Amino acid sequence: MAEDTITNISTGEFQTLSEIVFSSLSIQISLIVLVLGLISIILIHKKFARWVNSKEISHIHPELAEFARKVMLPVFAIVLITAINVHVQAFELFDEEVEILESEASDSLTHREVFAKLLSSLNIFSIGYAVSQLIPILITKYDRTKQERTDFDSWKMMTGFADDEQNFFHRIFEWVPPKHPPKTMSNETFQKLLETKDGRKSLEQHRTTRGFTIGSYKQLVDDPLKEWRKSETKKYLKYLKDCTSGNNFSGYKLRLGVTPQEVYPFDIWAEQKRLAGYAPVLPGEKPPGWAQKRVQDIPKSFRQWIPIFVNVAVFLGIVAWWQVDLVVLATATGGLSIGIGFALKETMENYFAYVFIRKDRMFLEGDRIEVDGYNGYVHKITPRVTYIRHALNESLAVIPTKQLVTSKIINYTTSFKLVPAEIDVGVSYLNDPEQVAAIMMKIGKRAMKEITDSEGAHMIIQEQCPYLLEGKKSCGCDKDVLVDMEQPKVRFRKFDDSALYFGMWVYVKDYGSQFKVESDMRMMMYKEFKKYDIRIPWPIRTIYQGDEKREYDEISKYDEERKRVLDEYGTGDPKKENKQNGEK
Repeated sequence: MAEDTITNISTGEFQTLSEIVFSSLSIQISLIVLVLGLISIILIHKKFARWVNSKEISHIHPELAEFARKVMLPVFAIVLITAINVHVQAFELFDEEVEILESEASDSLTHREVFAKLLSSLNIFSIGYAVSQLIPILITKYDRTKQERTDFDSWKMMTGFADDEQNFFHRIFEWVPPKHPPKTMSNETFQKLLETKDGRKSLEQHRTTRGFTIGSYKQLVDDPLKEWRKSETKKYLKYLKDCTSGNNFSGYKLRLGVTPQEVYPFDIWAEQKRLAGYAPVLPGEKPPGWAQKRVQDIPKSFRQWIPIFVNVAVFLGIVAWWQVDLVVLATATGGLSIGIGFALKETMENYFAYVFIRKDRMFLEGDRIEVDGYNGYVHKITPRVTYIRHALNESLAVIPTKQLVTSKIINYTTSFKLVPAEIDVGVSYLNDPEQVAAIMMKIGKRAMKEITDSEGAHMIIQEQCPYLLEGKKSCGCDKDVLVDMEQPKVRFRKFDDSALYFGMWVYVKDYGSQFKVESDMRMMMYKEFKKYDIRIPWPIRTIYQGDEKREYDEISKYDEERKRVLDEYGTGDPKKENKQNGEK
């Protein structure tokens, strides 16, 4: 039955093509020229595309290189096909009288018309292919222009990038101080800072609890965006020169237009800066193909599907023009499509789950998430499975990607990157709870200033980086703080059998930092408790025989010093302390 259906498909004018080819030697020569010409264009275009990719202009202006790679080929094909069509029409390769008689005797097209229709079909398909390649290039160019504006706004917010020329930002914008000091600063301190150059610089770098700067900026040039573009282009040209001259981390001259990619084009260079928080891209630092490897598993975006959709639409339009019954053709292939769909059900569920995760940005590689009680970092997301590495590197979970869409997921990285580092301690009933709380506040304040990672960055998130008070640049511990925080937090938790239990916690920048911070705070606590004779009782029952008074007298020796700590650091309860200060 299926065979009968397929054989009954109307072939329209296709049956006359073979007659046309064998009817004239000139036609055969024209077709050979057409085929050989197309093959030559393809081969020449490949060499031309490689040549373009090996030139610096293709890296400085990647859109031009993309145009040369994808659009020039169909343009040359259109020129060749049009030339042959004109040749056929101009030199009368068909017998005009015979065609007139054939046309009068039948409703079908003449040989001339069928051959012209064939060449026109090739031309239409070439034009459609050119358009299908051009549309994504234009969309990409538009998106890159928007992203460039976003990068410029980030540059303004950061008051310049780390790889800018010295004082470049302040040649474009001048900082104007606010009329009133920020809430966390007294008016006296504010006015004193305004009097000196270093003080004004410190105020300019000041961040509020929401992470915003204070004051405003006055524009010094007509088009700041244009000046910023020139600066970025200049930095990229230096990067390109360092790559090709051998003055880079690899130690040898990197090549342009090779696979895997050794030198970033301008757009990928800008993207790598963006992903690294706008840190400088060091030439030759990453291995060849690094940028492509990071995105190799990301599903195709809509713009990447545009060429397929346009080409299929053009092809179906040409087939319909040749009077092929599309309904019958679709019916004949429908059963096969349904069978393939059922066979690939699981695969497609995983793939579409993968697309949803990527498009909605539910989580990304590097995010710390919890899935069904398993806590770890997302190592790799693929269209089939997702790999999650345990937070302490104990194991690697392999989970079907579709399961991540239907399961409850807790993302500890998105929006608020706050991880608590918490310690508990029990102290003797003979110690004053308020004094203990004050000493723990002192320990927490010390931890915020003193605990840093191997690069000198503070590990505890803070409203204002301590380095700013020293006239240095912020280490980043005060960036993206979008909630109001009072740190450290100290709480009197409970009365235990043999101790008064306290808890203290601060917020650190990531999951792994909490362990070092907790360890260092315990070290500080041990020394501070020893200094002020804050006793940690043994977990045993003690029968006192007149020694309680002696122990109390021993503890009382340091009472004055502990009171000074209480007055300086408080207990972590601002309302209570303000009330006490008011009574005084």
